[in-house]
Amino acid sequence: SLYRVAMEKHEIPDSLLPYKGRLGPRFFETRSKILNFVQQDIVPALSEYKKQKAGLSNKWAEPPIFEDLKAKAKARGLWNFFLPEVSGLTNFEYAPLAEILGCVPLANAAMNCSAPDTGNMEVLHKYGNEAQKKKWLEPLLSGEIRSAFAMTEPLVASSDATNIRSSIRREGNEYVINGRKWYISGAMRPTCKILIFLGRSSEEGGSHGKHSMILIPMDTPGVVRQRAMHVFGHEHDHAELTFTNVRVPASNMLLGEGRGFEIAQGRLGPGRIHHCMRTIGVAEMALGAIIHRVHQRTAFGALLAEKDTIHQQIAEARLEIEQCRQLCYLAAVVMDEKGAKAARKYISMIKVAAPRSALKIIDDAIQIHGAMGVSQDSRLSDLYTAIRTLRLADGPDVVHLKTVAKEELKNKSILGAYVSGQIPAPRL
Repeated sequence: SLYRVAMEKHEIPDSLLPYKGRLGPRFFETRSKILNFVQQDIVPALSEYKKQKAGLSNKWAEPPIFEDLKAKAKARGLWNFFLPEVSGLTNFEYAPLAEILGCVPLANAAMNCSAPDTGNMEVLHKYGNEAQKKKWLEPLLSGEIRSAFAMTEPLVASSDATNIRSSIRREGNEYVINGRKWYISGAMRPTCKILIFLGRSSEEGGSHGKHSMILIPMDTPGVVRQRAMHVFGHEHDHAELTFTNVRVPASNMLLGEGRGFEIAQGRLGPGRIHHCMRTIGVAEMALGAIIHRVHQRTAFGALLAEKDTIHQQIAEARLEIEQCRQLCYLAAVVMDEKGAKAARKYISMIKVAAPRSALKIIDDAIQIHGAMGVSQDSRLSDLYTAIRTLRLADGPDVVHLKTVAKEELKNKSILGAYVSGQIPAPRL
């Protein structure tokens, strides 16, 4: 029943009706395929996937059934839909599909649409040279390997990426890399074979011209996985990595020295929209759990579904979800029409709004479930952990709020001055 919210109807939901003219035949075909894939292949496999995963000696590896699901996704033509150039979908068309995948993360992974690989493949697709694409993009697109993005450092405030201190130094036909990174998502996986590394390559120039991105294979001498990092006390696939005199060919540099921030802006825009739409899918799951629970439990002489406080929580959750969904659609449409730079304000807005709203709904769901909500028998604690972490990933709230405020402060108006009492009523 938890999957019914997103899956029970194949016609488009009301929230997409204002955008019907933007939805092409490819969208409807793909949406139907995804819903069938989830219902027919993913949901029936969830129990076996969990069982096989628990029996692995390497907790970061994927069980055999995962390869079977990838093969089924490919056979259905469901692969790499996050790249508009590959999928034939616009950023807007992909957004409601990402929401479905947020409800069922195993489907997202089986379709090769998981972060951080999605962002890394976008970087290689947009900025990699032909040799880099051949060596790393092709196996990533085919799902043969995984990747990681090495940016965050423990010794500086990495939310301001100009602080990044790990060094990239040119020596002849090689670059030498030294530094320490942590919370590098996916880097504990044995299938993680390549890193995109952000480091300081110069002390000259402006603050946004000192950093570069470079490709570092995980098996390069000097790259060491120090430990798996914990989130709320539980071990995850995020790694702490050290780089000691790591040498890679000069040809591994992406786009050119000093262009790391240019690449970063191209990488993060679409990825943030994807994150937020998957987050809306998670919020729908939490609301579905609330509705299921309140029909099952009686307290103080009545079903929870009959309580006024429960009604308010459910209504507030629906309001939050629909508002965030429309804001996310707006960001995606502006990106399609005007590009990532023009959509920056809206992307920052939804990156704050979606996780905030989802967390509130998940928290309400936990409260309504009582002890079950924090137990290993429900998914709610895992959902809370993932979405709370997202308020830090790809930039913390305060950074995105600053972006929104800077854009708003450019909008001085005569009407504003009038309402403030500084000038007489303007002639309209």
